[in-house]
Amino acid sequence: MFLDRDGTLNVEKNYLYRPEDFEFLPGVPEAIRRLREHGFLVVVVTNQSGVARGYFTLAEVDLLHRHVEKLLAFYGTAIDGFYVCPHHPDGISPYRVKCGCRKGEAGMLLKAAADFGIDLKRSFMVGDKAADLEAGEKAGCRPLLVLTGYGEQTAKQLPPGRVPVFRDLAAAVDFLLAPVSAAH
Repeated sequence: MFLDRDGTLNVEKNYLYRPEDFEFLPGVPEAIRRLREHGFLVVVVTNQSGVARGYFTLAEVDLLHRHVEKLLAFYGTAIDGFYVCPHHPDGISPYRVKCGCRKGEAGMLLKAAADFGIDLKRSFMVGDKAADLEAGEKAGCRPLLVLTGYGEQTAKQLPPGRVPVFRDLAAAVDFLLAPVSAAH
């Protein structure tokens, strides 16, 4: 399971990097715990162009992710991996590049799949922006849209029925686990 970060896991805040500004969306820690209890790997893939723009450093992004891990530990769960794209074509050197890892490209998902032995055809990419859905499709995953963050705006721009749409991550997880729960 690939998850976008900002607007999917946490409240959307432009260029979030300070741990004290991080806030999970309702139900997210429990949804992550449920995924992992049912055998899903949970990998966060996140564009962080604020690095390329000089707003914060990769070390600060890592510090935020360690904070997220501490918060999730309280709920008895964790993220299996964080993959970050710090690039932007209009950024500062050395991050001013057009790369293959920035979502809507699939680079972060492909790297995680190689690192963890993930079967992309059996995987999902959950996010709130078109770039998340495009990255999932290019990687061969099934994209799922959540209406949190920028999701409502994204949903208005998509052809009806293109991707399944859910109120939030918890609702997407309910949908994914429904066949598993019904089998028990």
